[in-house]
Amino acid sequence: MTRLIDLLQRAAADLGSISGSPRLDAEVLLAHASRCTRSELSMRRDAGVSESDERAFRALIASRLAGTPVAYLTGVREFWSLPLQVSPAVMVPRPETEILVEHALRLIDSHKLGSVLDLGTGSGAVALAIARERSAVRVTATDLSEKAVDIARGNAQYLGLGNIRWRLGSWFAAVPRERFDLIVSNPPYVAAADPHLAVLQAEPMMALTPGPTGLEAYQAIIPAARQHLSSNGWIAFEHGASQAAEVANLLEQNSFFNVTSHPDYSANLRVTLGSIHSNAQRLP
Repeated sequence: MTRLIDLLQRAAADLGSISGSPRLDAEVLLAHASRCTRSELSMRRDAGVSESDERAFRALIASRLAGTPVAYLTGVREFWSLPLQVSPAVMVPRPETEILVEHALRLIDSHKLGSVLDLGTGSGAVALAIARERSAVRVTATDLSEKAVDIARGNAQYLGLGNIRWRLGSWFAAVPRERFDLIVSNPPYVAAADPHLAVLQAEPMMALTPGPTGLEAYQAIIPAARQHLSSNGWIAFEHGASQAAEVANLLEQNSFFNVTSHPDYSANLRVTLGSIHSNAQRLP
């Protein structure tokens, strides 16, 4: 019987060629194969692993080496301390998207915003985090993918969050004639020729790239947004690390005020905000 610690060490060495966190990946996958937690694994370092668990683990490692994200292999990704079910129908939620949630919550509190629209919700990560933190806020979330909406709705049911409406459709077509106090979106923003897409091929391309420049989603959303914002409305986007100036310019060209960009945990500008009202107090 193979020792747990030996399995982990070999798997981590293999994963080093394709993962930025090979040991973590190996631990998460072994815990999944063994139906236990990572904490339980750490207490069994010198214990043996059953043949069936070892076979399951080796199959998971093979899939990971082929480029499948860990979250798709386990079916779960944590976001904002919420366990979210994911599948290849939705993009895996990223830690940097929590910055968008942080700024959305600050806007809700600072400007007493009562309704939020999340465009392109995917797994529902942003909408669910906002709904969990601000139960009095009415949240609406949309996506073009029916499978994505089903996954997001299932996550809401599992988490017991009932203050979200789910809508199927492309951007504002899913909410015709409706207005909101805050629009948030983490749309696809990777340029179609970006070489990074090669390592993300397991994820849905529709959720990653909108076209040649990577700005097409913002160019579609921003000009139409004013028709769907209340008189004190705000809009907040996540975008690529080099796109802040372009997204800010689009907002200003479409008569948004108080446009500011904010950094992620690596000091890259990743979230840009704007308000519909010139007298709205901007956040620092």
